[in-house]
Amino acid sequence: MNTRTAPPSLLRPEDLWSRTLEATRHGLATGALQPIATECRTLNHRGVPFQVRMLGRAHLKDERAKREPPRATPFNPFENPDPNLVVGGLTPTHVCLLNKFNVVEHHLLIVTRVFEEQESWLTAADFEALALCMSGLDGLAFYNSGEAAGASQRHKHLQLIPPLGPDGLRVPMETWLSAPLARGVVKTVTDLGFGHVATGLGSWEGVPERDGARMLEAYQALMAAAAMGTTPLPPYNLLATRDWMLLVPRACAESQGINVNAMGFGGSLLVKTEQQRQQLEEQGPMELLRQVTRPVVLG
Repeated sequence: MNTRTAPPSLLRPEDLWSRTLEATRHGLATGALQPIATECRTLNHRGVPFQVRMLGRAHLKDERAKREPPRATPFNPFENPDPNLVVGGLTPTHVCLLNKFNVVEHHLLIVTRVFEEQESWLTAADFEALALCMSGLDGLAFYNSGEAAGASQRHKHLQLIPPLGPDGLRVPMETWLSAPLARGVVKTVTDLGFGHVATGLGSWEGVPERDGARMLEAYQALMAAAAMGTTPLPPYNLLATRDWMLLVPRACAESQGINVNAMGFGGSLLVKTEQQRQQLEEQGPMELLRQVTRPVVLG
C-alpha cells in the first residue's frame, strides 16, 4: 500500500454505492470475495427482532487459518490489500475495501493506509473517512477495539454495513434507539440490558469534515463518560449511524462459546451450531450481551 501519497482520484460519497456493487461483482468473479454462507432466523427478545445467523458448511475462514503454516510475522491483509477487493481511496489517510469473508452482503472496511494499532484511539482522520462512506451508505458503522471486543486484525479498520432492518431500521436494536438522542447528552437506554453509553449526533450534513468532527466529539464524550481513558485502552465496541452513537465496554469476547462483536449490540448474532442457537433461544440474546459487557455507572 502506498504510505506517502493518495491515489490520483478519491471516492465521492455519491459514487460509493455504485463502486461497491462493481467491486462486489468483480470480487465474486475473481474469487477474491468469499462470502460465508449462513442461515438467518429472527429471535424476538425484549422487543428486539434479533437476527441470529448460523454457519452453514463453511467454517471457511477458521479452516484456512488453521491450515496456514506459522509465520514469523503475522499476516496483515491490509498492508498490501488485494486489488480485487479495493472499492477505492477515501482520503489521503484511508482506503475502502470489501470484507473478504463477509457474512452480510456489501460489508465495507475503512482502513488506514499506514499501519496503526486497532487498539489505538480513533482520530479525526478516522471519522472523516468514515463520515464520507456514511454519506454514501446510510447503514451501521462499527469498530471492534481489542480481542475481547471481537477484533481479528491488528491493523486499524472501521466497518460499515447496509441497513439490516426490519421495517426500515438500520439494525434491529434501533427499536430502542429510534427515539431522538440529544447531541451532547450522554445517557444509558434503560431497555438495553447490557453496559453501554449513548448519545445523539445532531443533523447529518453530508460534509465529511463536519460530520466527522461531530462524530469525534461524540466518541470522546462517550469514552470519558465510560471512564475509558486508561492506558492501554480497555476493550470496547463502538456503533454509529447518522443519528446516534453507542459505546459498549467489554468484559470478555464470548459467553458459553458464542462470540460477540459490535454487530451483536446492533441485534445481529452469529452462532456455529444448532446447539448454540438453541442455547441462545433459552437464555435470550440480551442476557448473552449482558454477560460479555462491563456495567457503566454515569456520574
